[in-house]
Amino acid sequence: MKPNNQTKRCCISIALLLAVAGFAYGVDIRGRISRTDTRGSLRSEADGGAVVWLTPLSGETALSRNRPPSGRRVTLFQKNKRFDPHVLVVEVGSVVDFPNQDPFFHNVFSLFEGKRFDLGLYEAGETRGVRFDRPGICYIFCNIHSQMSAVVIVVSTPYFATTKKSGDFEILAVAPGRYQLNVWAERCSPTTLKNLSRELTIDDATAVLGTIRVPECREAVTIHQNKYGKSYDPEVFSQPGYIQR
Repeated sequence: MKPNNQTKRCCISIALLLAVAGFAYGVDIRGRISRTDTRGSLRSEADGGAVVWLTPLSGETALSRNRPPSGRRVTLFQKNKRFDPHVLVVEVGSVVDFPNQDPFFHNVFSLFEGKRFDLGLYEAGETRGVRFDRPGICYIFCNIHSQMSAVVIVVSTPYFATTKKSGDFEILAVAPGRYQLNVWAERCSPTTLKNLSRELTIDDATAVLGTIRVPECREAVTIHQNKYGKSYDPEVFSQPGYIQR
């Protein structure tokens, strides 16, 4: 039996509603970060992911503008004298919990722009948290174990991603509009990262960003000190590096 005109109109209306709903939901953005070391050789992403985020520009993306501040809680574990994950990205307003899963004391601290804090000495099984209330890059260490380091990137947008080991990333359900694309990766100078930023317009035709090439810089790596600005005990000092801002 052939559909009548009323049935056809109903099907068209449903299709239009689905299309509008899909557009309002947002666009899935995909791309890849390709990192090269100081010799120009491709580097594996296995030693820590890069971060990509889209910051809405003024007057655009109502979904982001009307979104309430994040109150999300996430966890950065301390185990086997390591932070896990090594790289964490959170939205402004998020609380990061630092549980101590080692059978000894830790003292988590940071003296960098993303958040300056000192959680003090606390024992196995205890958890202490920090609210990250402004954007920035926060390098985190343990005042007891010099080999422990992590990075928390705090962003003022819900649209962010950490790359996989392959370098691939995806940011899902991005509201159409104008954005500033930002990239962060370890062992990269501030100038390099600034030059990678660019303005772009998100619509259904810009779902694939392609490959973003990120060169590393030898001068970006610096040996960190303890929370008192002094060197660690030489017997346990393992010379971990971070990128000075």
